[in-house]
Amino acid sequence: MATAGLGGPVALIGVGLIGGSLGLALRADAGVAEVRGFDPAEGALEGALGRGAITDAAPDIATAVTGAEVVVVCAPVGDIPAVVSQVLAVTDAGTVVTDVGSAKSEVLHALTAAERERFCGGHPVAGAELSGVANARDDLFVGATWFLTPTAETRPELLERVHGMVASVGAVPAAVDPDVHDQLMALVSHLPHVMASALMRQAAATAHQGREALRSAGPSFRDLTRVAGSNPTLWADILLSNRGAVLEETRRLRGEFADVEAALERGDRTWLEGFFATAVEGRDRLLRQDDVVGGEVVRITVEVPNRPGVLSEIATALGHAHINIEDLHLSPSRADEPSGLLELDVAGEDAARRAAALITERGFRVTEGA
Repeated sequence: MATAGLGGPVALIGVGLIGGSLGLALRADAGVAEVRGFDPAEGALEGALGRGAITDAAPDIATAVTGAEVVVVCAPVGDIPAVVSQVLAVTDAGTVVTDVGSAKSEVLHALTAAERERFCGGHPVAGAELSGVANARDDLFVGATWFLTPTAETRPELLERVHGMVASVGAVPAAVDPDVHDQLMALVSHLPHVMASALMRQAAATAHQGREALRSAGPSFRDLTRVAGSNPTLWADILLSNRGAVLEETRRLRGEFADVEAALERGDRTWLEGFFATAVEGRDRLLRQDDVVGGEVVRITVEVPNRPGVLSEIATALGHAHINIEDLHLSPSRADEPSGLLELDVAGEDAARRAAALITERGFRVTEGA
């Protein structure tokens, strides 16, 4: 797969499971010749070199990022805001910085508008049961959604570069608004961990007439609480980094439980059946996503005005509509020209038509395709 313009070094700040897997994929699939790494954890750099995830082990962040085209911050989520700021302070105007954290708003709030020009948040929805570079693999991201959270300040050529890097390792880039990303993750990732742990705590502390609840647990309890075995320090950091969205979702969940309680108190079978039926419908929709196919790639060419944030606006609008951009290229206008051209490759005629309609609705002119 092509590197979509990546010709220079990539720096990884953190070379655990995610950073190590990215390094392996960049070298094996994207043809990146120089992948530098820095990680303060004992033995991490040696392990990454031994696995071939990096070509050079740097003694510090400044050395790792010098001259890099892309810097990917793969630090623990609680450390990401400080590390991103540090990287931006020691890199030049040609370097784009991204990350892999599951919460985005806290990082952006720590940056100035000028710093946000060179930062595009990222979050690969991929992982494994076991952590560390010893468990890294070059196919970890193949077919996985990789959220990108550009802002109005993100420079379009740098967003294009990050998008290309993500696509080059087999992931599916999807641009979304940072706050929308955090709300989604609170609901479909962070809250489930809270629920699993709460249920496990309740069962572990409960004995019914001397019989311990955990010894009576069946497959449904084990399935529902599987993630309760996750790293406590990691998940405390994740919840704190996304505290606003998680708080909102926990309050909504309390409302769901209150509705169930009220139905039980009044003996309302009809309401309870409806409660379970809507859940079944939602699960069916989730499972049907696996059957969605793309189709032949269609190129859409859009005339875009010469103003900041245009590429981020279009990419985010398509991401919210679940339209995947396979590739993109912006031919920017000169300072004295009013507009440039944006080329978007979208899989499938139907998706391309929807994309063209969305772009037109936002006031842009589609000049070719769909």
